[in-house]
Amino acid sequence: MADIKSPDSSRRSERSRRAIFDAALGLVGEAGYQKTTIEGIAARAGVGKQTIYRWWPSKAAVLLDAYADLADQAAEAVGEVGAALPDSGDLAADLRFVLRATVDELVDPTYDIPTRALTAEGVVDAALCAQYVERLLRPSLQLYVDRLAASRERGDVRADLDLETAVEMFTGPLSSRWLLRTGPLTHAYADRLVDYALNGLAPR
Repeated sequence: MADIKSPDSSRRSERSRRAIFDAALGLVGEAGYQKTTIEGIAARAGVGKQTIYRWWPSKAAVLLDAYADLADQAAEAVGEVGAALPDSGDLAADLRFVLRATVDELVDPTYDIPTRALTAEGVVDAALCAQYVERLLRPSLQLYVDRLAASRERGDVRADLDLETAVEMFTGPLSSRWLLRTGPLTHAYADRLVDYALNGLAPR
């Protein structure tokens, strides 16, 4: 008689976790953060809400993990999980490459909708905002800081460069245009940000 294998609980848990993430991101994109509930997430995911509470203490914790997973999926798609920014020796080219990829992600509804909902809620929910910054935004910005630090060590940028401020010069305008929809988000715009940040506004 063939052996009867017991169900793989780890696979079942992973399926449930994935369903919960998909449900959370779907609901927050459709209804907004305030109207998204643990009950709603559980119903859409096809799990009991006790399953969610076994893994997460709150709605915010579910959504942050779901968003982090979404970001990991985006990185995996291009083989850059935990990877440093490219360093070809040409800072402008490397920054244009990364900002163009960021533009592509921000205009993709898969990422735009849940990101916009969480960002908007973070404006009024200081605790959620702090968690979002610490877990997701700061590590991402640190990759830029590290890339600029390498350029500073090689003498490619000024020696007294404040790295965090420099990063904000091109990531800040990009985020602002995306969030407030003040203009189109394009590769050409990303290229201009890099040009202006690196070369300034004075005549050349």
